[in-house]
Amino acid sequence: MSTGSAETVQGRVQAAFDAVPRAPFLPRRKRRYAGEDRPIEIGHGQTNSQPRTVRAMLELLDVAPGSRVLDVGCGSGWTTALLASLTGPSGSVLGVEIVPELVELARRNLGAVHLDAPVGVREAEWSVLGTPDEPAYDRILVSAQATAMPDPLVDQLAIAGRLVVPVRGAMTLVRRVDLTHADVSEHGRYSFVPLLWTPTPR
Repeated sequence: MSTGSAETVQGRVQAAFDAVPRAPFLPRRKRRYAGEDRPIEIGHGQTNSQPRTVRAMLELLDVAPGSRVLDVGCGSGWTTALLASLTGPSGSVLGVEIVPELVELARRNLGAVHLDAPVGVREAEWSVLGTPDEPAYDRILVSAQATAMPDPLVDQLAIAGRLVVPVRGAMTLVRRVDLTHADVSEHGRYSFVPLLWTPTPR
């Protein structure tokens, strides 16, 4: 599932940014900084990511209308809302977040804006990465840095699905080829808060 040319992908991502302003997803005292291209703290050691970085991730993710999307580390809900704009009313987005206070914040923020796609936010379990109890996803976005490839998330990708995740500083794109193979490529270096997950040997 792909939206097509790079120009089309970039245009769709720009339309999502236009439709979903950043400010409502920031703490009130920091909303005046919404237009600045930098990460902004949202509390509990977490940040609302730099817009330029979010744009690059969404372009790599190449969300098509109707996609089923998982947003890992959804924070205050901004990326979840952007993904909902990209997938449209025929798709769905589930955000997962480990910090209970941010789960509630994301739910409030998402409930206060108009979104075409069905969205939900679930509190993540410390011992579980993603939502292995759910059907496979067309797209998975991870807004926190992993110390190793998050194989449980790769396993949750549908065939031809895409996962975008920073791994040891490298923005990594995983494209699921079939049940046993995936293509992996790196696309620049970025800084993120750490992904709260301890990998275990497969």
